[in-house]
Amino acid sequence: MQIILMTTIAVITGFFVSSCGPKAFVKGAYDQDINRANLLTDKWSESDMQKAVTDLVQSLKNHRSIAQAKRPPILMVTRLQNRTSEHIDTKSIMDMLSDELMRGGEVVFVDKSAREDMAAEYEYQKDNASRETRKSSGGQTGTDFILNGRLTSIVQTAGRDKTVYYKLNLSMTNLKTGLKAWSDYKQIRKIYKKSRLGL
Repeated sequence: MQIILMTTIAVITGFFVSSCGPKAFVKGAYDQDINRANLLTDKWSESDMQKAVTDLVQSLKNHRSIAQAKRPPILMVTRLQNRTSEHIDTKSIMDMLSDELMRGGEVVFVDKSAREDMAAEYEYQKDNASRETRKSSGGQTGTDFILNGRLTSIVQTAGRDKTVYYKLNLSMTNLKTGLKAWSDYKQIRKIYKKSRLGL
């Protein structure tokens, strides 16, 4: 009798523990409007990235270094420093930036991340490719501008209220002169309110 009672208590306890634990996300749907604001959490989101990149791309396109260029300037993305307390994929931000800039054909990019692969391919082709199709080092086009930046944030809390402020700075430096040809920033501030217990 005591064994049956203990087993029953264990089963009931297990049921309550499992029902009170975190639930798995088991049902999903595609969001038909990818540009709709995503404010599920107070962290950096794809909506923040879209807002920041869209404005900065337009600013750079309108600058005389791009808008008045006789040929598409050649840019190279180096690094976006993450000065926030969050883990943010800064490469994804710069990838979106370069993709949006290239879409209209106003600029072209040197792919810094592909250099090791290119060097390996030159070495391979030297002994394996036909003379007519062989490519060798020394013929690449030089970069005109370096594009880099910094992402910072300030978080403030007071009682149930919280604000999260992001600032994305980007700069474009002339590789020949070393002078900063363009610089701009985008600010984003999000406001959150902690829900009361039980609401």
